[in-house]
Amino acid sequence: MNQLFPPTETMTRPMPKSFAALVALAIAGACLLASPARADDADRALLSTFCEATDIEGSTCKRAKNYPDAGDRACDVKLTADRHSGRFIAAGNPLLVVNYESGCEPHATDNGGSVVFEQSGGKTSFRSFQPGSQVNDCITLAKSAQQDWLMCITGHTGQGNLETGVAEFVFTQDYSRNISISPDFLITAADSIRAYGANVVTCKERSKYFEVSDIKAGPRPQTLTVTVRHADANTIRKACRKVFPKPKEVFGKLSRGEAYVPEGYERRGKFIIDLVTRKVTPQG
Repeated sequence: MNQLFPPTETMTRPMPKSFAALVALAIAGACLLASPARADDADRALLSTFCEATDIEGSTCKRAKNYPDAGDRACDVKLTADRHSGRFIAAGNPLLVVNYESGCEPHATDNGGSVVFEQSGGKTSFRSFQPGSQVNDCITLAKSAQQDWLMCITGHTGQGNLETGVAEFVFTQDYSRNISISPDFLITAADSIRAYGANVVTCKERSKYFEVSDIKAGPRPQTLTVTVRHADANTIRKACRKVFPKPKEVFGKLSRGEAYVPEGYERRGKFIIDLVTRKVTPQG
């Protein structure tokens, strides 16, 4: 019952929003934080980079050009409010990353992904679709004078298991100027309460993360903070000595050397992640 974060599971699901407002972005003279009509104009300008005008309706393209693995299908792309901009490639032009929903995407890719645009000389160019790589709960931090980090809370739910993590979204550009995104994880966590009735720890572990959330800029440059539900060494010791009450209902059996941490007996606290050293430490 040990819960591992699958290395092939890189998709992100919609997570609680960490921002109350969108980043203001000037696109073709229209501000995304302006009136709804002007916001629609801005989305239309973005959609027009990969969609015929007759296929655009509001923030939706009904038939996206060159959608990945579309075959003969007409794949729709609906832009959402989640979007982030920055210089995510060293010495490159600013990029705009916008979440989308699509009927062509299954649950495995959380029914959507993100579109990458490049901004240069007052113009916006389409660079790629990135199915499954949503930018819901993210912050942009300065990496250097020429480059920014895009740091995100990732997550996916499958068969009752909630998997979350903190990842840097790494941007790479090929010779055709297509841009791809891949997550580089700094923390992974797994919550199995909905799957097994309680979280499980291994008695040899010194700590275990169950969920990460609430990403924010850290107290120092090139750091960030997150809230972590976890079991520290003391919590694991208590679980293995059966100090905690047995969960009312569990599914499956423990393996040797495992113990339950019932819901409500985990610890919760702020952690600092140093993006240069990649060290994760409790705050305060």
